[in-house]
Amino acid sequence: MTQRTLVLLKPDAVRRGLIGEIIGRVESKAGWTIRALELRHLDRPTLEQHYAEHQGRPFYEPLVEFMASGPSVALVVEGERVIEGMRALSGPTDPIAAAPGSIRGDFGTIVRENLIHASDSEESAERELKTFFPDFV
Repeated sequence: MTQRTLVLLKPDAVRRGLIGEIIGRVESKAGWTIRALELRHLDRPTLEQHYAEHQGRPFYEPLVEFMASGPSVALVVEGERVIEGMRALSGPTDPIAAAPGSIRGDFGTIVRENLIHASDSEESAERELKTFFPDFV
């Protein structure tokens, strides 16, 4: 089933020069296509909307501050089972638990700064794409 998902390459991925490496992994998946791509500095209102479900949790403020600390790359990726596939390609949030071959397994260093975000469900993808690419969806 063809789907669309939001992918964010977080400020640590941009700072470390991993944009090309990560995008190359996405592009190498047969049947997946990058439909939109933007380098942008995410503002607080956008981040508050994106992370609304985490408000009040201890990691919320540090996460929003980290995500606002530098530019990110926002992408719309489309393809067969792309939501599930991008989650697998990203690997678990904890880079120690992430398998080699996954983005976090190969490049991750700490849990909070974990390089990449990928929508976790069709519902999340739809909501997140509206937040980051309102004119696209």
